[in-house]
Amino acid sequence: MTTDTLAQTADFGVTTFTPCKADFKDFVRYVAFMESQGAHRAGMAKIIPPKGWRPTNTYDDINDLLIPAPVQQVVTGQSGLFTQYNIQKKPMTVFEFQKTSNLDKFCSPRNVDFDELERKFWKNLTFNPPLYGADVSGTLFDSDVSEWNMAHLNTILDTLDNESGMKIKGVTSPCLHFGMWKSAFAWHTEDMNLYSISYLHYGEPKSWYVVPPEHGRRLERLAKGMMGKSA
Repeated sequence: MTTDTLAQTADFGVTTFTPCKADFKDFVRYVAFMESQGAHRAGMAKIIPPKGWRPTNTYDDINDLLIPAPVQQVVTGQSGLFTQYNIQKKPMTVFEFQKTSNLDKFCSPRNVDFDELERKFWKNLTFNPPLYGADVSGTLFDSDVSEWNMAHLNTILDTLDNESGMKIKGVTSPCLHFGMWKSAFAWHTEDMNLYSISYLHYGEPKSWYVVPPEHGRRLERLAKGMMGKSA
């Protein structure tokens, strides 16, 4: 690899990769390069696509896309220990979801920096339950996009579809997720401990919490201990 720049913090820090157009053309080879740099040790890496690369020419045609099973995320708890209940709501279009997300009670609060926004997230987690449009089958990538197209990444998983006709939602076929302020996704490991890839098409930045894989069991023990005490 020739024109990459890397930015990494302390041990297990999440690495940011900025591949050039040539490096970006081969998904499998670039993932191998990331592993060679130890990116997998943190459990996550950030990739900034080359300047000029676009997954689609326009997002103007998605307003009528249906979110069949949006959920309202009701959170209870305190002192860092929370339980979330997902209440399924009626289907809504992307336009309706976006209109709802722009209501005052669902908008991000004013903040001077990310640290303040993060504090307000945890402080107000149990108020004004947000909606989350998760696991919507499909992709916003244009079919002629050859680099990093979620619908065909040219990995071994393609064999399941090509040779067996087996489709596993969110594993061998892409899904869309539509969120708003305070929409959240639970701690989890991916199916079969596979890698997961997520692309932010538009909207506000998305925040992730990640635990290095070698410390995953410690988190599980901590969670079990805390849930046991709260039972």
